[in-house]
Amino acid sequence: MLHITTTALTELPLIHELGKQTFYPTYLPFITKAQVDYMFHKMYDLPALQQQVTERKHTFLLARLDKRPVGFISYEKDINAERACKVHKLYVLPGTQGHGIGKALLDRVMLDGLAAGQQSIWLNVNRFNKAVEFYKHLGFEIVAEDDIDIGHGFYMNDYEMKKTLSAG
Repeated sequence: MLHITTTALTELPLIHELGKQTFYPTYLPFITKAQVDYMFHKMYDLPALQQQVTERKHTFLLARLDKRPVGFISYEKDINAERACKVHKLYVLPGTQGHGIGKALLDRVMLDGLAAGQQSIWLNVNRFNKAVEFYKHLGFEIVAEDDIDIGHGFYMNDYEMKKTLSAG
């Protein structure tokens, strides 16, 4: 049975470990190991995760399948004047992908967003990531292409995607 809970600060080491197991297999097919290492440490080292929660107000949700951690999502509300929600991370263990876990995590964010009066949900996804089709299937539309300088000569080559939230 799948359970989704809000992650406590004490569980951030678990997010770090899940990140290791999901981040590298996701990006190594189309990004150099040097860039994946750089991005991982910038986004998943414990001080970075703690800062995301305490200073940047990200909420992390953890998915457990039969009590085993299998994925997570992070998001923040009110990112712009439109009252939009932004998904920053969504990763599911490779062996459990395709079983509705990512959709369940996104559905929970959408419900939380609607309850908080958010009008839309936004995310960035690498243009070469197979998840682009997953997001399209769930009703997200590509609204822009971004080439984001993340330092050390590395860029994230993303699509910016958006889905309007509605109670129906």
